[in-house]
Amino acid sequence: MAVATAPDGRLLGLVNAERRLNIESGTSFELTGLVVASCERRSGVGSALVAAAEAWARARGATSMRVRSNVVRPEAHAFYARLGYGLQKTQHCYSRPLPA
Repeated sequence: MAVATAPDGRLLGLVNAERRLNIESGTSFELTGLVVASCERRSGVGSALVAAAEAWARARGATSMRVRSNVVRPEAHAFYARLGYGLQKTQHCYSRPLPA
């Protein structure tokens, strides 16, 4: 995880990335969270945080990074496209409560 703070200590944003192991595709790296304060959007904070996560992944041998973004977030889709991320697939996500 990396955070961005203002000179006065205010939190501007944070990013989280993970190394993932999948039986079919092996090791991959994924951005699992990116949050930027609404007043700081389009200021470069998000891009800098993504770059920090990518640097972390490269230091661990990554050659690519994935990110998943909900279909209802078109502004996030445009952001990732500007950074060079390309749409690979769409999918459905199912959930089921487990009985106690």
